[in-house]
Amino acid sequence: MATAEHREALDAAAGSDAKRAYVRRIFSEIAPSYDLLNHLLSANLDRGWRRAAIDALQFERDPEGAYLDLCAGTMDVGAELAGRAGFRGNVICADFAEPMLRRGLGKTAGLPVQPVVADALRLPLADGAGAGALVAFGVRNFEDIDAGLRELARVLARGGRMVILECSEPPNVVVRSLYHLYFRRILPVIGRLVSGHRTAYRYLPASVANFPRADDLAARMRAAGLVNVGYRHLALGTAALHWGERAK
Repeated sequence: MATAEHREALDAAAGSDAKRAYVRRIFSEIAPSYDLLNHLLSANLDRGWRRAAIDALQFERDPEGAYLDLCAGTMDVGAELAGRAGFRGNVICADFAEPMLRRGLGKTAGLPVQPVVADALRLPLADGAGAGALVAFGVRNFEDIDAGLRELARVLARGGRMVILECSEPPNVVVRSLYHLYFRRILPVIGRLVSGHRTAYRYLPASVANFPRADDLAARMRAAGLVNVGYRHLALGTAALHWGERAK
C-alpha cells in the first residue's frame, strides 16, 4: 500500500495543484546529492546529453548575447556554456530551488554567470531579452507545461533559439520495457539509498510517465509560437533533445 508521502509524489507527478510546492521542496532537499545521482543513475550519460543540448543552442549565432539556463539546478549547463570557447555573452541561471543554485556556485566562479531564484512561469526578464534559452530536465517539472513554453518564447529575441533536453519514453517496445523496469523498480531504490529522501526518486519516473511524448512536446512548442521546431532521440530514446526558434 502506498504511503501518504508516496501518494503525494504520484499526485504531484500527475499535475496536482500542489505540484509547484512539492517540486520546489524536494529539489531543495536533494541538492547535496543531486549531481552524484544524476551521473550515477544515467551511467554518466547525462554529461554528454548536456553537451549535445548546448551544441544545439548554437550560441555562435550571437556569442555576445544573454542566454537563459532555466531550471538550472546546480548550474552544470550554465557553467559549461559560459566556459565554451568563443562565448562572450552572459548566462542567467534561473531556478526556484535556491539550495540547488547555492550548491553550484563553485562551478561558476570567474564565469559570466548570474544565478537568479525565479519561477519558470514568471521569469524576471523583459520581452525579447534572451538570445537563447535552454532547459535541461526541467520542463516536466513545470506546473503548467504550455504556460512555461509560452513564457520561454516571450523572453526570446526574434530568431532566438530554445532547446529542451528531457527524459523520454523509448519508442521501441523492448527498450521501453527494460526502461520501465529500471525506472520504476531500480532507480527509486538507488535514489533513496544515496539521497536519503523517501519520495524524490519515486516522483522522477512518475513525472516522466506523465510527460508528453516527443512528437507531442514538439507540437506544444509550435503552439507556443516557435518555428523550425525539431527533435531527436538520445540513448535509444531514453532522452530527447528538442529545439525551436522564435519567429523573426
